[in-house]
Amino acid sequence: MIQPSATLGLLGGGQLGRYFVQAALSMGYGVWVLDPDPDSPAGRIATRHLCQGFDDPAALEALAGECAVITTEFENIPRASIDWLEARVRLCPGSRALAIAQDRLAEKDFLGEIGIAVAPWQALRAGAATPVTPSGGATPAFPAILKTARMGYDGKGQVRLARAEDLAAAHTELGSVDCVLEQQVELEREVSVIVARGAAGHVEAFPLAENSHCDGILHLSRVPARVDAAVRERATAIARMIVERLEYQGVLAVEFFLTVAGELLVNEIAPRPHNSGHYSLDACTVSQFQQQVRAVCDLTLAPALLTTPVAMVNLLGDLWPDGACPDWSPVLEAGRARLHLYGKAVARRGRKMGHVNVLGLPGEGDATAVASSAEGLWQALADAAARPSAEAEA
Repeated sequence: MIQPSATLGLLGGGQLGRYFVQAALSMGYGVWVLDPDPDSPAGRIATRHLCQGFDDPAALEALAGECAVITTEFENIPRASIDWLEARVRLCPGSRALAIAQDRLAEKDFLGEIGIAVAPWQALRAGAATPVTPSGGATPAFPAILKTARMGYDGKGQVRLARAEDLAAAHTELGSVDCVLEQQVELEREVSVIVARGAAGHVEAFPLAENSHCDGILHLSRVPARVDAAVRERATAIARMIVERLEYQGVLAVEFFLTVAGELLVNEIAPRPHNSGHYSLDACTVSQFQQQVRAVCDLTLAPALLTTPVAMVNLLGDLWPDGACPDWSPVLEAGRARLHLYGKAVARRGRKMGHVNVLGLPGEGDATAVASSAEGLWQALADAAARPSAEAEA
């Protein structure tokens, strides 16, 4: 067990890291953050911000020398840095889980090996002219999506394809790097589950979230999800299987496609807290970030129970007209709304700047009303952001 006032290390300094730092500090730990951004949201509140690259030898040496355990805020840390740290200090999650989550091809292979269903896919390697179907897999049909194996997120590194004849041009557009060609499936809805596993193997799962996206970026999550008990239980069982087979320690997110045919397919895994778990900050007995601290420090995991229906809506940089801060009055005047801002200095289109959680009443089992309220608050902000442009044009 790692007790306060030990120092924890964090690779990455975005908003997920900021919440981890807040949780750790509130529990009496110190946190050193390694992130090259001088305005890093997590670095600005950390005990110490090592403002260096993730492959900086002196920064890695400092982390290894000071920290009782090191965890990650995102998975795309250079493999050489991960291996170097793991040889010298506890790293949670470990290099195997990070390597699998860093590469969509490795992730698909892993899921197939443990018998978890995914959408039909093929591997398209760098420089190759045609994709290859994995052994035992199904050849994807079109329409399909071509995704870079590495570094893609929030809709980046993806091209939608209506027909096979478009594949070569799309591969060139993505830089002819290793890619996954994945069949588009007919969706009923998208869902996700956050799961935590401690050192002794105990697992706690958060309630299933139902997610909607816009331009590949999560827009709204609602909990409880509009699915039956069998789907909730199956999704949770799959997430438990993944963390157990990875021998994982920490918090992990699993995103699913629920098809119109009733199939539950894993879309991807993220070896860290996740945007779709932000509802836990205000509507659960423990947040995903407090649970992350508990998991990596070998503390007993807390029960992750929903206390009220909740909807989370993302606030992107699009809501900052010409970079000006929005008028938050609609949100602040809503008694059940909880505004979260990430402390980012610059707003850009598509950049996650914050979110709003809207809470229901204890005992209410349905999230329809709170999801409608969250959409209404977001729409008020979007309308206000559009007004200056309309006035300028007039």
